[in-house]
Amino acid sequence: MGARWFFTVALAERGSSLLVTEIDRLRDALAATKRERPFEIDAMVVLPDHLHAVWTLPMGDGDISRRWSIIKARFSRGLSAAEGRSASKRAKRERGIWQRRFWDHLIRNEADYRQHVAYCWANPVKHGLVARPTDWPYSSIHRDIRKDRVPPEWQ
Repeated sequence: MGARWFFTVALAERGSSLLVTEIDRLRDALAATKRERPFEIDAMVVLPDHLHAVWTLPMGDGDISRRWSIIKARFSRGLSAAEGRSASKRAKRERGIWQRRFWDHLIRNEADYRQHVAYCWANPVKHGLVARPTDWPYSSIHRDIRKDRVPPEWQ
């Protein structure tokens, strides 16, 4: 097992609902990238305009930036080009759908890992989208409940 990372990745247009309206496109982009550049998704939650994830990379592999770049490009391909773009994004041939950067945090230990997994699961409640983490459909908590990794009543 390699390094574990926590991420926050956001759309350029905060307040958009693109990530949930195009959830299948995002899932496809993640799956295709995982096949080419393997990593494990330990936890993930997709909100309307941003997502949080905890990944475990293969031993000796730390190329998180390339993976996110590929995921973002795959997701963006085929979407309407109607979004506004700044001059700098046009010059760099960027679509303008995503914020250019993402926030990452190298997980230090098991307590840090558990804290960031819980943060993913609890985030829809924090944003007032649902009353309980299990009420949000775009969360890895459902997978982990099915696999008996977490009790269904987790709060």
